[in-house]
Amino acid sequence: MTSRPEILVVDDEPQIHRFLRPSLTAAGFAVTSAMTARDAIRATGAREPALLIVDLGLPDADGKDLIGQLRALTDAPVIVLSARDREAEKIAALDAGADDYVEKPFGIGELLARIRSALRRRVPPAEAEAIIAAGGLQIDTAAHHVRRDGVDVHLTPKEFDLLVALARHPGRVITHRQLLASVWGPAHIADVAYLRVFIGQLRQKIEKDPAVPGIILTEPGVGYRFAENDETR
Repeated sequence: MTSRPEILVVDDEPQIHRFLRPSLTAAGFAVTSAMTARDAIRATGAREPALLIVDLGLPDADGKDLIGQLRALTDAPVIVLSARDREAEKIAALDAGADDYVEKPFGIGELLARIRSALRRRVPPAEAEAIIAAGGLQIDTAAHHVRRDGVDVHLTPKEFDLLVALARHPGRVITHRQLLASVWGPAHIADVAYLRVFIGQLRQKIEKDPAVPGIILTEPGVGYRFAENDETR
């Protein structure tokens, strides 16, 4: 019998736990609860959950600090579930290592979809695919070669690096700072306008309709996301 993937819910609101536990259990997950950051760290070290849902407003620590600590213990996906809706909070949480962000109040259907998406893309680096395909786009990461609907696409080295940085994490929001640091280095983390230029160039080359992108999606004020196969046009 296959064991159920375990989700650790970290929130100091008892009603959130009462609401989430039956829904997650019915969806096929085992559920563990933590009310504080300290309990979350202890549970993560002991149980190695498949995914964590973390509130930012915890009684003994800020959730963003907790995410940084969790990243030292596990590579399991972290989904932030919080009433904090400011862009700065979302960016800080994602930069700290969160994989996704869901605002309260929320729909359980949306949260479950984001959980499934996060678990699908949890692939160990050693098993990362050399060929990435989505929406008619084929990226050969080993050969540095890109085709769109069977036609070769010429990308500059930086355009290719930017595309791969997004494509290796389909469905995950990658912040401006993360992309700039990954592709251009830490000295360029504030060059958001520069990043937008390169995103625009990429879209001109790989999107069927660059004005209505279906592969590289914008998360306003936060960053970009490479669409999963079921989202691409």
